[in-house]
Amino acid sequence: MHASFHYQDNPLIRKLESIFTLTDDERQALLDLPLQVVAIKADQDIVREGDRPSRSFTILSGFSCTYKMTGNGRRQIVNFSIAGDIPDLQSLHLKVLDISIATISPCRVGFITHEALWDLCTRHPRITAAFWRETLVEGAIFREWVLNVGQREAYHRMAHILCELVVRLRAVGLVQDHACTLPITQSEFADAIGTSTVHVNRVLQELRADGLIELKGDRLNIPDWEKLKQVGDFDPTYLHLEQDQAAA
Repeated sequence: MHASFHYQDNPLIRKLESIFTLTDDERQALLDLPLQVVAIKADQDIVREGDRPSRSFTILSGFSCTYKMTGNGRRQIVNFSIAGDIPDLQSLHLKVLDISIATISPCRVGFITHEALWDLCTRHPRITAAFWRETLVEGAIFREWVLNVGQREAYHRMAHILCELVVRLRAVGLVQDHACTLPITQSEFADAIGTSTVHVNRVLQELRADGLIELKGDRLNIPDWEKLKQVGDFDPTYLHLEQDQAAA
């Protein structure tokens, strides 16, 4: 099965254009990439640490997480990925994966062979630059997450990560006003901010009580965006967006 999208409907193009300006020829080249589209259920590994993949993948819909495991089985989530992201792009150059990536919600994933990616990058050097910028931004996100987990209290950690997710989702057209779908469980948030599920529950209740978030099922609404950014010590500069996606 192969995917067919118009420019505005293609998650990968939307994502790259949030951080890099593409020409029509470059958009068409991305549209022409041969994708093997696969539907994957929630809570499934897409790739595992130690794999030697011959292809990368882009998220077409849904949420995934990148994670590492300790020797005794404790998980640290180091990033969340959304539509348009290529969470394992580094496997194009680093042959052995040092991360695992799993679905959080049901996902549609588009697998792209490394051969097709190499060919694309050879024919379109500016797309190579866009991919390079994408991996540099991912590195910036990792650095921010280290700071978040290492130096902020859990209440502020959670506010920060919610701000980041809203800004990233808005950049690819998945936020209306300050509301979005966020199918991340309290257990997954706990693995991302380095605390217990019980503590995450308590922090979310505090954020609700303070009027900073509204959560109904997997729908998140931010009633006071400026206050949430202040509580989360959130400055979107590290996301390096082409336009100010963090504006209210």
